[in-house]
Amino acid sequence: MNSQIKTAAVIGAGFGGLALAIRLQSARIQTTIFEKRDKPGGRAYVYTDDGFTFDAGPTVITDPGCLEELWALSGRRLSDYVTLLPVTPFYQLCWEDGFRFDYANDQTEIDRQIALKSPDDVAGYRQFLAYSEDVYREGYEKLGTVPFLNFWSMIKVAPQLMRLESHRSVYSKVSQFIKDDQLRQAFSFHSLLVGGNPFRTSSIYALIHALERKGGVWFAKGGTGALIAGMVKLFEDLGGVVHLSTEIDRIETRENRTTGVILKDGRSHAFDQIASNADVVHTYKHMLRDTARGQSNARALEKKSFSMSLFVVYFGLKTTHPELKHHMVLFGARYRELITEIFGTDGLAEDFSLYLHAPSVTDDSLAPPGSSAYYVLSPVPHLGTAEIDWNVEGPKYRDRILKYLNDHYIPGLLEDLVTVRHFTPFDFREELNAHLGSAFSVEPILTQSAWFRPHNRDDQIPNLYIVGAGTHPGAGIPGVVGSAKATAGLMIADARA
Repeated sequence: MNSQIKTAAVIGAGFGGLALAIRLQSARIQTTIFEKRDKPGGRAYVYTDDGFTFDAGPTVITDPGCLEELWALSGRRLSDYVTLLPVTPFYQLCWEDGFRFDYANDQTEIDRQIALKSPDDVAGYRQFLAYSEDVYREGYEKLGTVPFLNFWSMIKVAPQLMRLESHRSVYSKVSQFIKDDQLRQAFSFHSLLVGGNPFRTSSIYALIHALERKGGVWFAKGGTGALIAGMVKLFEDLGGVVHLSTEIDRIETRENRTTGVILKDGRSHAFDQIASNADVVHTYKHMLRDTARGQSNARALEKKSFSMSLFVVYFGLKTTHPELKHHMVLFGARYRELITEIFGTDGLAEDFSLYLHAPSVTDDSLAPPGSSAYYVLSPVPHLGTAEIDWNVEGPKYRDRILKYLNDHYIPGLLEDLVTVRHFTPFDFREELNAHLGSAFSVEPILTQSAWFRPHNRDDQIPNLYIVGAGTHPGAGIPGVVGSAKATAGLMIADARA
């Protein structure tokens, strides 16, 4: 590296921003994080209400190795900062007809359950698992942390992508191996966890299945927020600086290079490199609004398709429900039809499929004694798909979801309710600056993946970088941590040039 110490700013303290900042600071680039909100975490924010602790966003931790690597960079250990607890089963999948499937890392148990439901699909599942492992090797291990900066980098991997039939959708590929309709749902829903429509998302995203089988599903003791706190502590232990409640208004540029950031209060700070973990459209449309590059790229980004939004309800009960599993996916009466409406219809469906998070099953510290904490989320259209006034419809939708849970899965919920809050697409837009209130940024379809996604380093401003769900490889904790590795590699190399 040049003898002069390089400086970097990271805008946003989400998983991607923190992972990037840790890598930069470990490489002796003096790094400062600026976070708009009063707590770090981005989508992994934490609410505390009436003695209950609620993780706002991601709760499924996979590939702990990508996190352990962040600590190992400086000779430290993740386990000295955070305790990860194994979750089993990974998920319990539930349907309204009473069928339940416990998806765990136990091949014998998976085979047994499939055989009871559809004996012919036991061999098909094994074939799907082998396919998923193949995609995992090619799509995640080889390409997940490699930045795609030019079209030729895409051409080089095209043969592997063609061999894996990446042009087919996740659901189409699952259906090639599995015939039972509910089992097809069980093994195709994963793309929704990264904002993808199973009927449109590239089959490359079937790798999530192998990722979970390989590394397990984990939960941080104290909640995902405890993992965020551990990452912040590591960053600060390394000498990094975090500014909370500090919103960036603009990224300054001169002669086609970034020179610093201007805060909402008018103060400015100079940096050699700037990386944005903010929403990618917001980064270009607002923070670079005075530049030709910001204006032109914002227009191009706005033409892309974006993932759906989410409606999330956080609630605490004065009782416990040990019969529940930590992660539960509650399928409604419709699957394809409902997903089609979520991704393409102006309106709010009468039915819903839900993800129920019951962390007190694993960690009772998240609620007062004898009580239990939950959140439930429903995929809903983003604000560009459906013009819904969530200030009006939000409370109604919340009550419908709670009644459904009361009637189908958590008897007594309405009587035992202690505290409740909800988060709507409006909140994604206002709190997180998310374009169209999208929960996962650019939709993960083939024509918006790898080189076709916004790049980890800007094509025209050489010391401007992007990290997080809106760049390669995409959403989800392993995805954004992988984006940090790709982006950090570029920033460190550029700093040493």
